[in-house]
Amino acid sequence: MKTLVLLAVITIGSAFTNDAIERKEIKEGSITWTGKKILSSHEGTLDLKSGYFEMEGDNLTGGMFVVDMTSLKNTDLEGGSRANLEGHLKSQDFFNVAEFPTATLNIKESKKTGNTYNVVGAFTIKGITETVNFQIEMGELEATATVVIDRTKYGIKYGSGDFFDDLGDKAISNNFDLNVMMKF
Repeated sequence: MKTLVLLAVITIGSAFTNDAIERKEIKEGSITWTGKKILSSHEGTLDLKSGYFEMEGDNLTGGMFVVDMTSLKNTDLEGGSRANLEGHLKSQDFFNVAEFPTATLNIKESKKTGNTYNVVGAFTIKGITETVNFQIEMGELEATATVVIDRTKYGIKYGSGDFFDDLGDKAISNNFDLNVMMKF
C-alpha cells in the first residue's frame, strides 16, 4: 500500500513540474559588424552557420551559435580597398580564419525582464573563450542582440593603442560591435 501511495505522489508531483526544455533552431540569421578607428569606422557582415535557443516555457535557459568567420565581408568599401581590408581582417593580425574558421557563443545564464534577457555567455574566438554580457530582445519568431566584443581579450592586438605607441589617428578601437538578428 505504501508503494502505491508513493507512486501516486511521484506521478502527481511530476505532472506539476516545469516545462521541458525546447530547442528553437535558428532558421535565418544575419550578423553585421562595426569596427572603429579614431576618425572613421568600417562595417560588414558575417554568416551565422548554425544556432539554437534553449527555452523552458518562456524563459531562455541556454543556446549555442556558430559564426562562419570565413564569410567575413566589408560593406562600406569598394574594389581593391574592400579586398585588402577583408584579407587583413582574415589574416593572423586579426581573426586568422585559416586556422580558426568559426567562432562560437554559448549562453550560460540569463535573466528575463519583459521581452529582454540579460545574458551571460562564453564567446570563443581564435580558440580563446571569454565571458561576455549582453541583452537579447526576444519576440515570438525573432530575436535581436547587440554584442560588444573586446578583441584584445582574444589576442587580437593589431593597431590597439593599449599595446602600441605612436599610432596617432591609425589606432583601432579594442571593441567592435556585432548586431545580430535571428529568426526561429
